[in-house]
Amino acid sequence: MPTPAPASTRPAPRPAGGPQVVATALTLLAVLLLGFVAHLTLISRLQYARDQQTAYADLRSELANATAPTGQVDQDGRLLAPGTPVAVLRIERLKLRQVVFEGTSGGVLTAGPGHRRDTVLPGQPGTSVLLGRRAAYGGPFADLDLLSTGDIITVATGQGQHTYRVQSVRRTGDLAPPPLAPGAGRLTLITADGQPYLPQDLLRVDAELISPPQQVGSRPLTAASLPAAEKPMATDPAAWTPLLLWCQALAAAALGFAWLRTRWGRWQSWVVGVPVLAALGAAAADQIARLLPNLL
Repeated sequence: MPTPAPASTRPAPRPAGGPQVVATALTLLAVLLLGFVAHLTLISRLQYARDQQTAYADLRSELANATAPTGQVDQDGRLLAPGTPVAVLRIERLKLRQVVFEGTSGGVLTAGPGHRRDTVLPGQPGTSVLLGRRAAYGGPFADLDLLSTGDIITVATGQGQHTYRVQSVRRTGDLAPPPLAPGAGRLTLITADGQPYLPQDLLRVDAELISPPQQVGSRPLTAASLPAAEKPMATDPAAWTPLLLWCQALAAAALGFAWLRTRWGRWQSWVVGVPVLAALGAAAADQIARLLPNLL
């Protein structure tokens, strides 16, 4: 009579309980927090570079075809949508070339400097104001404090190329430039002042228009009607709704990942879960950035 095979002494795996799922979820939370910091300081630069490259190609085509914006409204008389490319800013002293977008909310400034919509476009009589980030999303205005009186700034718009000469670099408390003479133009660049990611105040660069001024386009939007989210150092409360939706999706994906890890094993679940979590985390990080000061 054959001897029966001895039963395996290896204990049968027990299904993981709640504590393991919670521990996995907390680990994921820590990873996501680190991921947000990495997104703001590193990954956002790649996103910004991609947006600049795409916008530059689009605006060059519009400039060549004489269809680039020349005022607050488009050819159909509607206000330009925030994020519309309107100009190319060049500062040779800083080796800087930036596509400028219409609007100055935190979401718009992730792609590059923004034109404050209640001011004239560069090259036109009056003061044109451009805002740009100090550190995050490429930090296009990180080196504005290196400019000196007499440095040249050029801006290309749908009305041609315009030249400005720097008058002053000022911080809060410094004297403002004198009022403009009738028909004169000024460009003011604004960013955060202080350590990167720790803004303390505002830094402004004022430059006078030394090329012939161009005709002012239609300007139905006034300072009184400019949304609060587009002012310097403002946050964008409209980001709360998409942020909550992305966080819900992220939480569901994290719980799903924790559950899969107990069923499939560590490496199989990471292979499937990491790309999904990374995509959702990046989308949520962009919305969190909109809730931070727009010149960060």
